[in-house]
Amino acid sequence: MLDPTSVAAISAVLGAVGSGMANEAGKWAWESTGGLVRRIVGREVPAPAAPGERDEVARMVHEQIRVNPQLAAAWNAFASRVHGGPHPGRASQSHLPASIRFFTDRKEAMRRLQREASRRADGRPRLALVYGPDGMGSSALAVHYGSRPNRLFPDGQIYADLGGGGATSARDVGTVLRVLLRQLGVRDEEMPTATDRLGEFFRHCVSDRRLLVVLDHAHSAAQVRPFLTSAPGVFTIVVARTPFPGLDAVRVPVGPLTDRDAVRLLTDITDKSTVAAARATLPSLLARCGGSPYALRAAADRLLAPTLLPHRTVADADPVQGAAEDNYQFLTPEAARMYRLMALRGWPAFDATAAGRTTGQDPAAAAELLADLADRMLLEHSRAGDGRYRYRPGVRAHAEATAIREDGIAACSAALARTLLAYADLAATAAHQALPESWRVPQPTGDRNGQRYEDRGTALDALLAESGNLVEAVRCAEESGDPDTAVRLCRSLWPLQLKAGHHEMLLPALRIGARLVDGHRPGSLDAGALHAQLAHTFTELGRWEEAEAETLAAARAEQSAGHKRGHASAVEFLGLLRLRQWRYQEAYECFEEAGDILGSLGGRDEGVADLPRAQALLERHRGRALRGLGRSEEARDRLGTALRRFRASGDTYNTARTLTDLAETWLDGGDTEAALPLIDEAITTLDGQRAEYHLSHLRRLRERCVTP
Repeated sequence: MLDPTSVAAISAVLGAVGSGMANEAGKWAWESTGGLVRRIVGREVPAPAAPGERDEVARMVHEQIRVNPQLAAAWNAFASRVHGGPHPGRASQSHLPASIRFFTDRKEAMRRLQREASRRADGRPRLALVYGPDGMGSSALAVHYGSRPNRLFPDGQIYADLGGGGATSARDVGTVLRVLLRQLGVRDEEMPTATDRLGEFFRHCVSDRRLLVVLDHAHSAAQVRPFLTSAPGVFTIVVARTPFPGLDAVRVPVGPLTDRDAVRLLTDITDKSTVAAARATLPSLLARCGGSPYALRAAADRLLAPTLLPHRTVADADPVQGAAEDNYQFLTPEAARMYRLMALRGWPAFDATAAGRTTGQDPAAAAELLADLADRMLLEHSRAGDGRYRYRPGVRAHAEATAIREDGIAACSAALARTLLAYADLAATAAHQALPESWRVPQPTGDRNGQRYEDRGTALDALLAESGNLVEAVRCAEESGDPDTAVRLCRSLWPLQLKAGHHEMLLPALRIGARLVDGHRPGSLDAGALHAQLAHTFTELGRWEEAEAETLAAARAEQSAGHKRGHASAVEFLGLLRLRQWRYQEAYECFEEAGDILGSLGGRDEGVADLPRAQALLERHRGRALRGLGRSEEARDRLGTALRRFRASGDTYNTARTLTDLAETWLDGGDTEAALPLIDEAITTLDGQRAEYHLSHLRRLRERCVTP
């Protein structure tokens, strides 16, 4: 049994607490840990941000508690309350996309997959690389294999699209790991905040499972490696267009169907009489489809045409683009225009509203056109089944080339500008309704107020549904030479950052926004806002050095712009970062400085009306910093002042948070009698506010008070 006072055990406790900072209770636990470490070591100890630093802090703690029984008892009591992490449910469930109805040939490929999945466990990852050109059915093979009844995976099948294409289009590792963890039943609030800890956390969650993992549209071994595990019950299938070096996997090539299997697939899709009646044109059709299951499916409805289309503008060597060209010839002018113009950018999943704004159609008409394009296999339905669509890569390449050829550069640029404006308007409208009281969220432009959402949650859901498109829109705006739209889009991401997380996904867009605003409007309100947004995301990702640099940049920009409220907020945020870093004296000094800035606000300054709440928050933060410094009586004085202000204003959320802070200061000294009524009041205050993790934390504190 591991000695709880050993360096390894102490380091494990520090790691467990550090991994839980995605929710409010986790942040409290981390601050409490910092205060306890300071008390044990006898001086300020910077918070560890990497495994090596964590071990060094563990050694400092170990050196003190091994010779001081009182400190050892305090550490052991604390460590016994640290939870090892979430325990996802084990219900069998498939998260694979729907498989196709007619699946032809591929028997040898299926056998290879089954051999790798069922071989004796020997410490090597169970890993297969399925590869083949676009339209040959490599993804369909992996999904079909996983969709069959299989006793090897009683804990389910999970799936992630890695983005494919190359490094610029690939989804980042953190975003994909969070997708997979959600499918395992782990809530966002239970996941580690730092991206570099997510891989280890994922491997821990699957270590004793019998599970299939499908990683679709991969482009390199480096991209795949963070998801690999040697867990004996996990089989990972990687799907790519071509094989790539550096991945020690069973290779499963997926090539063209033979003519015999192609005819069998056409017969399954249609019927024998249809295929028999098409004897005259069948050889030419098979040659044009090149053994591609996608092209064959797209061509099936044309079997009874008396002659094949006489002309192609794309090379016959690419059956996917050839099939797209053939079906394009049958479109109405309106559908053809929509097909071309929505392909000008690789939108992850667009809907009728965006398509209608791009083409000038009303949403109902646009929805009908999109449905027709999907029926002709020129678009694919998104996996969510939410009325959104996307292009297959080869089909999009055809549509984009056709747009440039038929519409011209000027018309394409104008269409792309309309799409950008649509997403910018949607983002501003939804962001303002999701967080109407926030001065960080820009107002919708002019009379383009857009949709009215039922409530804040619905508006936030709309932002979340469009988040991939909004990030792509920021990239597009930068490349289009439109920094104003890029900045406006980025500022509208603030409710997502604050309420929904998804920091890894949003980070590239925020970097672009900050770079553009520094180049075009340095020292402006926008510069201050975007550097503050970047600082928030870096902090939540555990990248504290970058967070500090961005916070300081935000403070400089806000001060240069003469925006006292923003300047105070940036300095306050630096103080919150210092709390996270266990640098409590510096944190206190930041809160004092922020208070001085707020105190200089005059009657005409923006933010005066919100001054009482801002000052109450600073009082609470001062109390937290004083607690970390071990100055409990002063901490309780500050927290008591903040509590009275929050109660007077009816701010129940911050009332409950401050009650919790006060209770913790009493528990630090072992005074459970003083802490218990504060905990009970906080629990009552949070009733009905869906604050599950805060309530769970409070119940654990209460248990400490009532358990002998």
